[in-house]
Amino acid sequence: MNKNPISVLIIAGNEEKNIRDCLESVKWADEIVVIDSFSTDNTFNIALEYTPNVYQNKWNGFSEQRKFGNSKVRNEWVLALDADERVTPELKEEILALLRVSTKYDSYYIPRRNYFLGKHITTCKWYPDYQLRLFKKSITKVTDRKVHEGYETEGERGKLKNDLIHFTHSSITETINKINHYSTLEAEEKYSGKRVKTGDLVLHPIAAFLNQFISRKGYKDGVHGLMVSLIHSMTNMLTYMKVWEKQNVGKK
Repeated sequence: MNKNPISVLIIAGNEEKNIRDCLESVKWADEIVVIDSFSTDNTFNIALEYTPNVYQNKWNGFSEQRKFGNSKVRNEWVLALDADERVTPELKEEILALLRVSTKYDSYYIPRRNYFLGKHITTCKWYPDYQLRLFKKSITKVTDRKVHEGYETEGERGKLKNDLIHFTHSSITETINKINHYSTLEAEEKYSGKRVKTGDLVLHPIAAFLNQFISRKGYKDGVHGLMVSLIHSMTNMLTYMKVWEKQNVGKK
């Protein structure tokens, strides 16, 4: 019996291809809670095979889903995951060992190993990609952002050694859909900021590509690194185009 029981919180939406493997990797947890955004595939039913604690909540962004999830978990210690992530056996053992003793820290960053089209990307700041995912619920809050949301804690923070696996892009079609989705969210965040000029539509995407491919050594990951760098550039370009559209189209 762990001295500190742990709840695993999983955010999911139309993730039938991922949710089972994610749940299999955390069957050892004292409690599993899944927040499903009214999936139209089999995500909800698959989750019920592993836990009765499956709640449906209308999608209003990652931040709101995580807040709703935090209200449903019963234990003080929480491990927060997305459905396309997996806990390795090594990470599981590290977490369990940690919870058997009085922990020094109140939350922990976990290194995340991101996979793009089946390849572990080691450049472009995609690794170790530390994420604050293991924390005490009572002193941790969700950041209010549309994109790149996360957790903030008032307590002391440590780092774990073993990786969390993240299958972030399994196909080009999925990648294009994500680029469109996240560029829209980023545009909504940036809309209240400075006005977009014509030059921004060219210079910022070029700078984003060079930063990823050269400065962050994306070239070392070969074609995969090239594509990751292009993804950052395209996301940047679409973000500025969408902000420009909001500021100019239909305005008199």
